[in-house]
Amino acid sequence: MWFKNLSVYRLAPNLNLDLPKLEESLARQALQPCGNQDMESQGWVSPRGDDRLLHVLNQQVMIALGVEQKLLPGSIVTQFAKDRASEIEEQQGYKLGRKQMRELKEQITDELLPRAFVRRRVTWAWIDPVHGWLVVDAATPLKAEELLERLNKTIEDLPVRTLHTELSPSSAMTDWLLAGEAPAGFTIDRDLELCAADDSKATVRYVRHALEGEEIQQHIAAGKTATKLGLTWNDRISFVLSEQLQLKRLAFLDILKENTEQADNADEQFDLDFTLMTGEAANLLADVVAALGGEKAKAI
Repeated sequence: MWFKNLSVYRLAPNLNLDLPKLEESLARQALQPCGNQDMESQGWVSPRGDDRLLHVLNQQVMIALGVEQKLLPGSIVTQFAKDRASEIEEQQGYKLGRKQMRELKEQITDELLPRAFVRRRVTWAWIDPVHGWLVVDAATPLKAEELLERLNKTIEDLPVRTLHTELSPSSAMTDWLLAGEAPAGFTIDRDLELCAADDSKATVRYVRHALEGEEIQQHIAAGKTATKLGLTWNDRISFVLSEQLQLKRLAFLDILKENTEQADNADEQFDLDFTLMTGEAANLLADVVAALGGEKAKAI
């Protein structure tokens, strides 16, 4: 289990998690299939695809949020409604008004929902009670917030908060580019996004491009700041750091994956991957926070 994106939240370090209580809470809000008239259903599913809603190994915990969504495009509803409206108009001899069309669309939606295809997606999260991390494998803030919102409804007293550092990622990344080097343990890669702070929001992106030279310096001198920057940590994990303090497009390099070839079966492989990922990612997060000046003592 290798996370590709890290949306990071803070828990209290050395948090005493009541795992049986946590699993009971998850079970009370387990995913239920979409009903005939439901557009969406959310709930907890097994991270491993078995009957357990928690995967626990070496004090590290994995959970997974399942979301089922009905696929019923508005264009389909509109087309059905137009066809139905044409039949009614022929029978009644007059055109339907806006209110009648709105009501007709609602009726068509109710008729089509039971026959709509259902798509399921899963978002995984890792809880590290030892170091105080809650990490969601989500490429967008909305997906991470979706899981966090459901978790807050499931466990009311879980002390989750946003991670804040003394230096903003954007200002720190811009300084690293100006200096031509990243902090100890990190190297600058070949992906970069610069954005103007004014209303124009002018944006320049570099993909697999050398980031040395005057061009980058000129963009920064003109008022642009780094909003995304590719980095590699200790030659072990490459990623893109964003201005929202997300770590995206993680690649666990060969030096790590070589260590997972010992597994005899899929279950052992999952556990080896999870152990290796959580151990390395916890160290990576600690170094990222340190590179950003440390964590703010009174983050809100």
